[in-house]
Formats: sequence, C-alpha cells, structure tokens
Amino acid sequence: MQVSEAQGPSVTSYAYKASLIGSAHRFELTDEGLSWHIAGRSGLWRYDEISAIRLSFRPVSMQQHRFRADLSHTKGGRIAILSTSWQTAALMAPQDNGFRAFILELHARMAQAGSRAELTAGLGRKTYAGVLAFLAVLTVAMAGLLIRALLIGEFAGALFIIGFAALFAWQVGGFVRRNQPQSYGFDRVPKALLP
Repeated sequence: MQVSEAQGPSVTSYAYKASLIGSAHRFELTDEGLSWHIAGRSGLWRYDEISAIRLSFRPVSMQQHRFRADLSHTKGGRIAILSTSWQTAALMAPQDNGFRAFILELHARMAQAGSRAELTAGLGRKTYAGVLAFLAVLTVAMAGLLIRALLIGEFAGALFIIGFAALFAWQVGGFVRRNQPQSYGFDRVPKALLP
C-alpha cells in the first residue's frame, strides 16, 4: 500500500505494510514536520527534531530489491521506512518510485528547515568490517577447497565450487557494495541506496 501524491500544495505521503498482519505504516511530510501513524500510535516529528537518517540496502528472501531508511528522533524514538509492502502471504511488492520520491522530499524539507541531522548510508563501520572479515575467511576456505579438488582430479567438484562462488559473489557482492559505510549531505543522497 503506497501513496505518493500531493494532497494540497505541501503534503507528500507514503505508506507500506511491514507485515501481512496489521495496518499499514503511514507517513506524511507536512509543513509542520513528519507525521507518522504506526500500529495504532501516531506522532509528529519536526524536521529539525530528526537527529539521524541511515539509508541501507536490505534484501530479504521474498524481495531481493528492498531498501530501508531508519530515522532517529532527538528524544530517542526510531522509525523504519521500507521500500516494499506485503500484499499476500507469498507476495511482497516493491514501491520504488513512491519510496524514492518520499525520501528525497524528506531530505529536501529537512535541509530547508536547517536540520543538523547525521546522514549516514550503509551498514555501521564495525558491522561492515565484520562482514568483510567473514567474506575473507570464506574466500580463503573456498580457494582451499578448489585447489584440493583440482589436485585430486575432482573436476566436477571444482566446477561446482566455481559455480557456487560465482552465485555467492553475485548475490552478496551487491549487498556489500551498496552498504559500504559513508556519510552524505542533504544535496548528495546516495543513488545506490534508493530504488
């Protein structure tokens, strides 16, 4: 469920279902700030009260092309906005255009309000370092298995290892490349973390 239309000259809306059960998470960018309605709760965050935004690429098994924006409030609240919405038990639909337009408009309104929010993209630095270390260990292990298979003449096994490594690199490579930790400005929202 997604709405990305102007309701008057100064309101931009976006909605999605985070789970199959429950109501949609609804957001509106108004002149006063970010209005949100999540699971029976609602609130209004002024643009200068949003202390941080983290954009990331978060694929899941049902949707390999999913993006996420995590917003933090100066008083400790957090909101997650996803680029996909549950439709049925087997279908999670992308909402690329609505999500992109909403996030870009949020950044523009925060900049106009003089926000000093911390804008980061990708995974946290420690998490990203952990992912890289794990991938390095996995690469060494796979190379060892490949060399062993070649030395003992198991060419079918070597082909399987090469195929598995290529598939794994294709699947995980995009996640690692898009989620490289970085800071950005309101006028330079990372295109790799928007659908």
